[in-house]
Amino acid sequence: MLKRLLIENYALIDHLDIAFPGGLVIITGETGAGKSILLGALSLVLGGRSDVSVLQDPSRNCVVEAVFDDADGERFFRRVVTPQGRSRGFIDDEPASVEMLRAAAGRLVDIHSQHQQLLLSERDFQRTVLDSYAGLGKAVAAHGRYYQAWLEASQALQALDERLAALEREHDYLEFQYGQLEAAALREGEMEALDQEQRRLSASESVREQLAHVEQLFEGTDGSLESRLKEAASALDKVASCYPEFAALGERIESARIELKDVLGEVSSRSGKVQYDPQRLEEVEARMSVLHGLLRKFNVQTESDLMALRDDLSARLGAAMDDRLERERLAGQVESCRTACMESAKALHAARLQAAPGLSSLLQEQVRALEVPRARFQVQVEERPDFGPDGCDEVCFLFDANDRGMQPLSKCASGGELSRIMLCIKSLLAEYQGMPTLIFDEIDSGVSGRTAEKMGCLIAGMGERMQVVAITHLPQVASQGTSHLLVYKEQGPSGLRTAIRPLDPEERVREIARLLSGADITPEALANARVLLQRNKSKTTDICA
Repeated sequence: MLKRLLIENYALIDHLDIAFPGGLVIITGETGAGKSILLGALSLVLGGRSDVSVLQDPSRNCVVEAVFDDADGERFFRRVVTPQGRSRGFIDDEPASVEMLRAAAGRLVDIHSQHQQLLLSERDFQRTVLDSYAGLGKAVAAHGRYYQAWLEASQALQALDERLAALEREHDYLEFQYGQLEAAALREGEMEALDQEQRRLSASESVREQLAHVEQLFEGTDGSLESRLKEAASALDKVASCYPEFAALGERIESARIELKDVLGEVSSRSGKVQYDPQRLEEVEARMSVLHGLLRKFNVQTESDLMALRDDLSARLGAAMDDRLERERLAGQVESCRTACMESAKALHAARLQAAPGLSSLLQEQVRALEVPRARFQVQVEERPDFGPDGCDEVCFLFDANDRGMQPLSKCASGGELSRIMLCIKSLLAEYQGMPTLIFDEIDSGVSGRTAEKMGCLIAGMGERMQVVAITHLPQVASQGTSHLLVYKEQGPSGLRTAIRPLDPEERVREIARLLSGADITPEALANARVLLQRNKSKTTDICA
């Protein structure tokens, strides 16, 4: 239940700290006093939309804190809105996102505002009411998991099929490209080696000619270079007998002669190894032509790039085979999930069909008790051809108040009838969903007289099982509360501000009298208020019959 609400700097509220008792808590106040502000603040702390415009003083933070008591103990919700418009949420002093606030609050409190009567025309809401009555919450959640698994598997299968279709369209081309690269038997560094070999083979005749010329220069036409050097060395030896310093020059010439003789031997030996091989040259140039052609075709720079491309094509072609195997697995999973969905949807359909008559009778009885004596109510369940996240059913509430034939509720019910029907549904949901706190914002609008008294009785009966907070303008409802809070405006330092306080018994009499007669409270209104309060204090269940 809601135990306490603390509001700082919100709209017309400067500071408010109010405790909420259990049972049926009535909130009244003149129009414009600020009852909707209270609900706005409570909605904010429970995950509602934040707006910097709610700050009464734009230089200070707005802080709203709500304290709930549930089976796990006290829960603290806090929402802070800064002057810059930033919003922060906390649950039990731990940071919490707006989604976390909403999820946690959804298990503690249900706020019924006047516009929620529009929910009655929504098929999803009508289905939820039937499911709550039938106790199908866990079954619907399980079906939702089956549906989500089927949806994810179906989406994965569709994406895989699209990938396979694209691969199929280019499969032959990819295979052809891969065949070319595979047949090329690519090797790392081959282009450089072929280039060097091609240059050697192309220049072999010219090289042999140059080497022959070197040999010819060594041999000479008038004696070989070696014999002339030997002769020069001998001459220097003779000179050295008279001039010893020439002996070293002779030795150097002899050393050069020996080295040159060795060079000539190397030239002659290697010259014999230089062969002109036109067939090999043709093979090398043909291979180079193949590789250059592949480089141009695939727009890459090196044989390493070609090898990487070949490996990539191989992987893609191999992945296609893996994808086909994966498709078989996914197709089986989709079918398995679909079967599970169909089975759970069929089970839900059977359970809804079985529960619909009971819900129809219950709501019809409750609506008739609220002064619609000829009301007829029917919960219609029609099976769709395929399943969705909630099963395979379309649930429609049919209604007739004046023997004009059953029609969808949204097309035939008046505003007052919608208020009564929604109250009956909220009463039912509170019982079957176990909601700790239920807040009504003028759910009794559009009704009066005995109908208002019956609605107040129904709300009071709910207050015996749970905490109910009812904002109302009707004395028939207000007089049935176990406690009464008054919302009013008072003059503050910076102007009018909204305040709220509990009423003592005598103040409550005057407030009920005001609701009966308006601002001019007459002695008759006071007497009627006392009678109304006393009767509701001592009433039996017969009054609500």
